[in-house]
Amino acid sequence: MSQTSLLVRLSSLFFSFVLITPNAIPAPRIGCHTQQIASVSAVTLQAALAALSPNVAITDITLSGSVRRIAGSDDQSGTAILKALASGAARADLSLSSGTLSEIYNSPSSGPAGAWSGSDGVSHRIPFHNLLSEPAWFFPVFAISRRLSQGYVVTDVGPEVRDGRQVEHISVSQIPPYPFPAGGVSFQHLTQVDFLIDSQTLLVSSLSFSVHPDANAGQDIPVEIDLSDYRSVSGVQVPFHIQKFLNNSLFLDIELQNVSINSGVSDSTFTIQ
Repeated sequence: MSQTSLLVRLSSLFFSFVLITPNAIPAPRIGCHTQQIASVSAVTLQAALAALSPNVAITDITLSGSVRRIAGSDDQSGTAILKALASGAARADLSLSSGTLSEIYNSPSSGPAGAWSGSDGVSHRIPFHNLLSEPAWFFPVFAISRRLSQGYVVTDVGPEVRDGRQVEHISVSQIPPYPFPAGGVSFQHLTQVDFLIDSQTLLVSSLSFSVHPDANAGQDIPVEIDLSDYRSVSGVQVPFHIQKFLNNSLFLDIELQNVSINSGVSDSTFTIQ
């Protein structure tokens, strides 16, 4: 698809959006956040959101299914439950033969917080610099919707070919909402998330970001989330196959069996002990 024809398609989708309720994902609105909307890259994100969730207001999501976790020689299988809120809270619980592994992210007014626990049940705080990418990496609707607001910079990296299909590469980073401590690593870099959007379907085929060692925010460890086998659930396109690559190696391979949208997931689900 040529750049011109893609832009025409994106524009037609952009002007056909339906507003959604205030407590759900932010509604794409004509004339809102002019600087972002004016760019082709932001229109591409808007169109991707419309393709994923055209007429559905989403406040929460619960995904469950089978998971395979590979960490070096440790290769285990079990079940996964993934939950997220439109506000930015998310958690992943993996039940494996060695025990339960959990990660929780929350976004209280005091700033982002997170913790993880292993099979021993001991909670460990996630350092601030690892809370700034994308907590709901398994649900692209929330990943995109929060970035269609003021304070984000959207960059069109350009078209690419991935697995024989043309995709549009869009990079998004956040402008610091508060003074950020100097230390050689920019807030924009720590918040950068890259999306690959299928040029034909406008569905997100992958998103990527970096995590970092607890004591070294300057060292990037690449994370890539590959999303495929999209199916419509209550009018929402959900990827039923989710693969998470850590430092270019497959880390999680998730096959969904159940999806619940707007089931009333409580804020307390994301309480960090």
